[in-house]
Amino acid sequence: MTFCPDKTEVFFSFLKDPVTVSSVFCEIDLPFLSAPITIRWYGVIIAFGLTLAVLFGGRRAYVWKMDINKMLDILIYGAVGGIIGARLYYVFSKWDYYSVNPSEIFQIWNGGLAIYGGLIGGILVGIIVCKVEKLNILNLLDLCGMSFLIGQGIGRWGNFANQEAFGTNTELPWGMYSVKTEAYLTKLVQAGTDIVVDPSKPVHPTFLYESLWCILSFVILYIMCKKFRKFSGQIFLGYGILYGLERAIVEGLRTDSLYIGDTNLRISQVLSLALVLVCGVLFVVFTIRYTKNPKPIEGVDYFNEIPLYRNRKKAADAQKLVDKLTEELTVMKAKAEADVDNKPGKNRIEEIEKKLAKANAALEEAQKKVDEQDAKEAAKKAKKAKAK
Repeated sequence: MTFCPDKTEVFFSFLKDPVTVSSVFCEIDLPFLSAPITIRWYGVIIAFGLTLAVLFGGRRAYVWKMDINKMLDILIYGAVGGIIGARLYYVFSKWDYYSVNPSEIFQIWNGGLAIYGGLIGGILVGIIVCKVEKLNILNLLDLCGMSFLIGQGIGRWGNFANQEAFGTNTELPWGMYSVKTEAYLTKLVQAGTDIVVDPSKPVHPTFLYESLWCILSFVILYIMCKKFRKFSGQIFLGYGILYGLERAIVEGLRTDSLYIGDTNLRISQVLSLALVLVCGVLFVVFTIRYTKNPKPIEGVDYFNEIPLYRNRKKAADAQKLVDKLTEELTVMKAKAEADVDNKPGKNRIEEIEKKLAKANAALEEAQKKVDEQDAKEAAKKAKKAKAK
């Protein structure tokens, strides 16, 4: 077994000495194979980011009392859908190349996974699984939004290992240069690109920009989730705004963007701006709606950390049942006293009365818990106000 057999020196403007990176994690020689098995850093880093994202998502799912078996189904099918979607998006965006090199379509270890394709594929599969498993897709997306940022923030370092996904020239202190960036940009210039670039000069490490932005966005959304979450889907809309804004800006610096046909419109920039616009509008609309008419957040199971909402929901459901049975009982008694042919039997009326008594008891119990928790919340607020 040979570790990091290939070496590339990467120079940063603010560092005197280069940083050595390798695109290959290890090569394993097996006697029954003619060529060694190659494990690349790109795959290792992506797997590491996915693992941390899953661990975080699993922990939040436990806190929110989500069914672990259903979550595993979503994780497995969603991951497969995400990988397939990411690769298909990239392949179809460069179909002129892959149509004549079909054997390379499945070589994802060499790079070529489009994040938007991954999101689209993973979310579509997740929606299908949620429909089958009868889960609340909006709450699941809230959890996924934070997990996505962990995976993306770490996964971008796979681009650093491959020395890809960098930007145009820069004189900033963190400008990056390597023989791989020069070789790629030289081919780009020779191909007659419209991008003005000098292959021998440092470039923007756009992978770093996105990594840092994703990690910061995760922190923001996590705080929002803990302290300011008001409705289902709020965190995912925040994810769409934050990530879309970053991608729209950083994509404009990159030299390897996918374009819409023969235009100068970058696919990711157009999608990012659309994502920011749609998510921004929905965020404002739902926030205003919540402000006018606050409602409990309905979870996959009701979130354990907000029992007050859970009890309010139970009280509301019990009140609806009481109103329905009261109305039904009133109609039956009116028919029983009236001179009509289809009078309800005495047993039927007694049955409804028993159901109504049971519903009233449930309503009283739920309302009692709500009142107790309201009193505790009021006491906490009074204590804080007094402390100030």
